[in-house]
Amino acid sequence: MNIFFRGVLLLAAAALVGESLELIINMILARKLGELGLGHYMSIFPTVILIIIIASLELPISISKFVAEKEEKQHYSMLKHATKLTLLLTAAMIIIAIFVLPFIPVFNSYHPLVRWLMVLLIPLISLTSIARGFFMGKQQMGKLAFSNLFRKLAQLILLVGIYQLFSFDRETAILVALATFVGSELVVFIYLFTAYLLQYRKMRSHTNQLLSAGEVTKSLMAVTIPTTGLRLFHAVTNAVQPFLIKYSLSLTGISDVAATEQFGLLAGVAISIGFFPAFIAHSLLVVLIPTVSEATAKKDIDKLKMLLMKVMSITAAYGFPAIVIFLIFSEKLTIMFFHSLSAAAYLELLWPSFLFTFFLIPLQAYLIGLGLIMTAFIQSVWSTIVSFSLMYVLGSQPSLGMHGIIIGMNAGSVLLMLLHYFSVCRAIGITTWLSTRNNFQD
Repeated sequence: MNIFFRGVLLLAAAALVGESLELIINMILARKLGELGLGHYMSIFPTVILIIIIASLELPISISKFVAEKEEKQHYSMLKHATKLTLLLTAAMIIIAIFVLPFIPVFNSYHPLVRWLMVLLIPLISLTSIARGFFMGKQQMGKLAFSNLFRKLAQLILLVGIYQLFSFDRETAILVALATFVGSELVVFIYLFTAYLLQYRKMRSHTNQLLSAGEVTKSLMAVTIPTTGLRLFHAVTNAVQPFLIKYSLSLTGISDVAATEQFGLLAGVAISIGFFPAFIAHSLLVVLIPTVSEATAKKDIDKLKMLLMKVMSITAAYGFPAIVIFLIFSEKLTIMFFHSLSAAAYLELLWPSFLFTFFLIPLQAYLIGLGLIMTAFIQSVWSTIVSFSLMYVLGSQPSLGMHGIIIGMNAGSVLLMLLHYFSVCRAIGITTWLSTRNNFQD
């Protein structure tokens, strides 16, 4: 448990600085791009995340689970086969991207070079994923923490430097913003993959157990396929969500430009501020996956129960005060960071989505560690259907507009968190009030 908490504290400290830098980055984007440009940037970014998920193949999770669950003498052979598999898949993805991306209509409204940035992103993410998964499984959280800091710091330096030296039209300014993001991923790749290669070479001199390529592939794919499916589903829905929101708002009678501006305020201002404390939840997720996987493999029921109670307590300890601050100081926060008073109402209304997502993120890590990835996927599908349906029906009402959209977003977050929570409690034999039972679902 001491290793667990040290890992969480280290990641959270680094993430706090990283999220602060992210907030500054979004402030710069809001000022340089304007409300319309920010809306366009926020509209394309979920598609960028979708490409990242496809490129990573969720190798950080599958490799970290393997490393956490298996003996150390099996790690070298697994990594050797995983690297070969990743190189083959990366080459295939690059070829597919070159031929497919020109026909994806979402890129038509952006600079032509944006497509090539996405192609460049694929090998960076794929190879970094191997190193990230290895360090997660070994619980060497320091390297992950520093890599996250390097990413944000590099993006900020590049963004500020280029915007200060040159002036761009809106289309080129968005391209530059995306290029700095890709540049930051290059910095992370150089750092993490170099550190990984140094440890990989040391492992070569140890006594290692040889594993067949088929055995490793089967083990990794058993986790990678359903987890990638889950992340892809979230990524696709996140990529569709901006267009659903803008389309629903357009049905109320407002112009496309006004709908894009409103979405820019929602995603670029209110959500940026509201999800700022989620860096703690993401830190818990990174540490929880290998920790829960190891405890599940050892059938350490007491540790699983105690861990859940600790995670819920940590989340409540920062989540509730954060929401209170958002509700009391919403106007001051949106004006201070983004010079926008209009987004204050969105920040206030979205508090259920923020709070329940803080709990949702570590619960999803728990389900992955317990091997209940399909449960998480099915529940995500149902909550998204409910959320999107409400967003469309309520958001298209002239009397509600963006308020209807927010109701739908809140409903989806609340529903998914409750479904995940009940599933975890049932799986580890604990009541919904966090008192213990004797059963455990293997």
